[in-house]
Amino acid sequence: MKIRRIFAHRVELPLGEGSYKWSGGKSVTVFDSTVVGVETDEGLVGYGEVCPLGPFYLPAYAAGVRAGLQELGPHLIGMDPRDINVLNERMDAALKGHPYVKSGIDIACWDLLGRITGLPVCTLLGGRFGEQVRLYRAISQESPEEMSRKVQGYKAEGYTRFQLKVGGDPDVDIERIHAVRAMLGPGDRLVADANTGWTQHEAVRVVRAVRDLDVYIEQPCQTYEECLAVRRQTDHAFILDENIDSLQMLLRARGDLAMDAVNLKISKLGGLTRTRQLRDLCVSMGIAMTLEDSWGGDITTAAISHLAHSTPEEFRFTSTDFNSYVTVSNAVGAPQRVDGFMKASAAPGLGIEPRFEVLGDVLVDIH
Repeated sequence: MKIRRIFAHRVELPLGEGSYKWSGGKSVTVFDSTVVGVETDEGLVGYGEVCPLGPFYLPAYAAGVRAGLQELGPHLIGMDPRDINVLNERMDAALKGHPYVKSGIDIACWDLLGRITGLPVCTLLGGRFGEQVRLYRAISQESPEEMSRKVQGYKAEGYTRFQLKVGGDPDVDIERIHAVRAMLGPGDRLVADANTGWTQHEAVRVVRAVRDLDVYIEQPCQTYEECLAVRRQTDHAFILDENIDSLQMLLRARGDLAMDAVNLKISKLGGLTRTRQLRDLCVSMGIAMTLEDSWGGDITTAAISHLAHSTPEEFRFTSTDFNSYVTVSNAVGAPQRVDGFMKASAAPGLGIEPRFEVLGDVLVDIH
């Protein structure tokens, strides 16, 4: 079996709430997502999805996915898509860096492997732990009152994990954290996610001002060293995200006792293959994880669900269902939220089929 074609569509994913805002005044109203197909010489096709959170979040941007595929794709024609580790080595040799470009191809090959074997991807990634995956809801950065109101609404829908977008004015952020925590119960979990938005002195002010609250602090500053300095001045549970972009950084952070949990994003690390490596190491080291991606629609949500469901429950802090945030569905068969949880499909592969009527024209087509 050999890869004979790699192709990609572009699809716009408008937000149901109108906009998504986080630190530094960043916001998005419509996400630009790329659906990647890998076709074999036997006519089978697997699918992946890559959707950067704008060009100002991580070193990734939507048009870069498609440009990178044009560069990378020709090196993979003729390879066996079932040899996923071999294929990842070839991608790394052919294109240095740019893990987000490789992610869609890697996910599509896992989807293919599942379709070929008749097994869901979560089984191939290690097995299905538990009956469902707990979700968090990201709360876009707004006034303390509006954020509290939204949390209350999502709590009524069954969510018990909330990721509060802070990283703005420290005084307002302190109000945001206090307002939301006041209306949550002991079984709820609140994460104050600054997305690198505070300077070190601002972050220290905030954690001291909320020292008596049950809240996780996530990625307060831009650099690893700044985050580590804040970590050493607080006894809050601490999460790292943007800085953990490789196996080496995970090991460094573990050696420094820099976090209690870590956020693993599939496209940030280059696909399910590389993310599984970090996931398994976290399990071995006893580190809990948020398992997700930068953004996406139904196909990304399916990939997240399989990664999360194949992770032991005690290390699965939370995940997310991006397809519930957007108004366009790009595939059938994806997990759907029920009372703050989702389930990975039991069908072969990711369990999805693209909705070609919403995908638009093929923008990348490599034979």
